[in-house]
Amino acid sequence: METDPRFFDELFERPDQARRPYEDFHDWFSSDDIGRLRRKSAEAEEFFRRTGITFNVYGQDEADERLIPFDIVPRILAAREWSKLSRGIEQRVRAINAFLYDIYHRQEILRAGRVPVDLIAKNAAFLPQMLGVSPPGEVYTHIVGTDLVRTGPDEFYVLEDNARTPSGVSYMLENRETMLQMFPELFAKIKVQQVSDYPKRLRKSLEACAPDCASAKPLVAVLTPGIHNSAYYEHAFLADQMGAELVEGHDLRVTDGRIAMRTTQGYKPIDVIYRRVDDEYLDPLTFNPDSMLGVPGIMDVYRAGGITIANAPGTGIADDKAIYSYMPEIVNFYTGEKPILQNVPTHRCSEPEALSYVLDNLAELVVKEVHGSGGYGMLVGPAASKRELSEFRKKLKARPENYIAQPTLALSTVPILTKAGLAPRHVDLRPFVLVSPRKVDITPGGLTRVALKKGSLVVNSSQGGGTKDTWVLEE
Repeated sequence: METDPRFFDELFERPDQARRPYEDFHDWFSSDDIGRLRRKSAEAEEFFRRTGITFNVYGQDEADERLIPFDIVPRILAAREWSKLSRGIEQRVRAINAFLYDIYHRQEILRAGRVPVDLIAKNAAFLPQMLGVSPPGEVYTHIVGTDLVRTGPDEFYVLEDNARTPSGVSYMLENRETMLQMFPELFAKIKVQQVSDYPKRLRKSLEACAPDCASAKPLVAVLTPGIHNSAYYEHAFLADQMGAELVEGHDLRVTDGRIAMRTTQGYKPIDVIYRRVDDEYLDPLTFNPDSMLGVPGIMDVYRAGGITIANAPGTGIADDKAIYSYMPEIVNFYTGEKPILQNVPTHRCSEPEALSYVLDNLAELVVKEVHGSGGYGMLVGPAASKRELSEFRKKLKARPENYIAQPTLALSTVPILTKAGLAPRHVDLRPFVLVSPRKVDITPGGLTRVALKKGSLVVNSSQGGGTKDTWVLEE
């Protein structure tokens, strides 16, 4: 396989010399029949198709549901590498939770001038309805997905924080299950930390966040917008794996100051709702009056301490990419420490000097919408046409506060299996973090997303990316 010296190759130290975490895998791969591996790759795709693991693509006229391509070459991290990442992720997640508590209470960080007041006050993701509200256990971000990229042996950067409703954990679990079925001999040879207990850990973490009025065995439910949602497969999968109820808004109502679920024996109180419904649609009496997805009155019950909503309403402010640019200050303010994991250098286009720089260097930068996700609404300057650059320049001038810009990082590569053999492709990583009052629990691995097109830096499944199993080796 030819490697590109401009990018850190996670598998190869040099041609045909594997890096230490990959040594055993490379020995196994090199001694196997490439034809068998290709057949196994096709089997894996058929497995995903039979299982029904699809996602919806919005705004596309062709087939709504697509299969996310899966590559059988795993992404492997040494225990030492994971240990550093885990410390950095925990530090960051604790700081985000402290920040959310602060901005909905005393707002000390704003008084100290470390974050501009306007960035909060004029932000659509900030919910005034949450001012003074303390969630059970003071946990706002029960489930977090922190997107990381790598540029060298010890250089990891946080690309963004997903503190609202991070998705993708079902792919992490199914990727591992598929690899175990396809290559059991590989897992006998290489000791990999397990991820399959995530649903059990998720349930335990959610139960630990139950309100004071909860029963001894808290009742947990997953609130889904329904079958037409792009992540519905994941909602149903997690509810099933956790042994939780899968409910829609019309299954719930307020009864005796609690949120109750319709059952064949009448309405039964719920203690914890893992909601996959956006803030705007959560309660038509508090937010969007036209919402058919939420539960009328749920916010009153929540404010009174009668239900835990995970993640808490208003956590979307921590997803904001303008807020992201202040994360080094946020981490330092609440922990008194320097960030273990670095941010990607970020230009805030709302600032005239930064906007001028971005407009002058648009062809070299990645520009993102402040509230954007899934790879939509972004410009990858080096891959953009003159027309795309021109159109984006107009958008930036019209609404500069809507964008941030970052340098194009030299993302690391991991090989994928192609018809011609192994070929390097760029990757990122989304570890999944569970937060309860007494514990931050980070699953060893996460979802590795891979850009399947040669030279592409866009890994999102909605933009043609695929996924890989992520292995964290045992000590």
